[in-house]
Amino acid sequence: MKGNVMVWMVVRLIFSFIASAVLGVALMYATMMVAFQLSTRFDILNGIARALESTFGIQAFMVLGTLFYFGLVLTFFEWRKYRYLAQVHRAVGEIAEGRYDRKVPVKNNSEVAEIAVSVNRLVERLLSSMEEERRAEQAKNELITNVSHDLRTPLTSVIGYLGLIEQDRYRDEVELRYYVQIAYAKSQRLNVLIQDLFDYTRLRHEGASLRLEQLNLVELLGQLLEQYRLSMEEVGLQAKLQAEDKRLLIPGDAGKLVRVFENLISNAVKYGSGGTKVDVRLKREAGYAVVDITNDGEPIPEVDLPHIFDRFYRVDKSRTESSGGSGLGLAICKSIVERHNGAIEALSRNGETTFRVRLPVVV
Repeated sequence: MKGNVMVWMVVRLIFSFIASAVLGVALMYATMMVAFQLSTRFDILNGIARALESTFGIQAFMVLGTLFYFGLVLTFFEWRKYRYLAQVHRAVGEIAEGRYDRKVPVKNNSEVAEIAVSVNRLVERLLSSMEEERRAEQAKNELITNVSHDLRTPLTSVIGYLGLIEQDRYRDEVELRYYVQIAYAKSQRLNVLIQDLFDYTRLRHEGASLRLEQLNLVELLGQLLEQYRLSMEEVGLQAKLQAEDKRLLIPGDAGKLVRVFENLISNAVKYGSGGTKVDVRLKREAGYAVVDITNDGEPIPEVDLPHIFDRFYRVDKSRTESSGGSGLGLAICKSIVERHNGAIEALSRNGETTFRVRLPVVV
């Protein structure tokens, strides 16, 4: 593209010079003919012509006249380009002063248009970069605010109960052990929050490399369901795995994908209030392995579905910290799946909630 523009500029410049030279000679010849005719009729013009001829010589006079017309015609041909360059210069000057909403005018019949297009593209990228930086700063501030809030509650409890123990403000050993148990539970929650925050931040900044290997997704999910079978039976849930094939190979990091499906299955167990089942269905679809993890029971409100994978977002704002999780689990799942070039979404309708994961299969 740049080479074509350069060739076009050279061709146009050569054409302008040739056309200007030809027209300059023609105009000079016409001027001499008119001047000769007028000098034969008017003595004053005849005197001026003889004076110029004696001073410069007829040949030098014609050369000077031709150069004058050449410059005049060339200026006429190039005037539009000079005017367009002035418009570009004004627009670039305004952009340099901070008016990023200003666009450089683009004229397709000018070689300068390529410069205008590049400047506009540069401004668009600058605006996009500034917007991304603004969003990143906002996200960082929100992250700090949410982390501070979520860490403060269990930390306050830990400090409070340890303070009671340190001041011997307990009646007997039973109450002492009760205080220690609460402090220990709160400290465990702190550990979960910090670990989730660390994992989320590392995944978002791609600091954790993937150890890819061929995984049989059917076998992996079967093993996970077996691990959760007892906890599901305790709350009256039945697990069922349905797969079109016995082998569905995907390239993936086993540890990270196990975390994804553990989170989704545990969410189905934890939040499927009033439900009776957790169904896991696998199928191959257009080069992807599609996993649907479905539970019946309490649905997710439609207004919450677009935000379900946002960090620190909780559907039920009234959940206690012991049952509400860190608010980072689904955000971590989304980051892991996307790093595997996959996608994850949530659907909730007809009394069922489904988390759908798409992952590329082994070609």
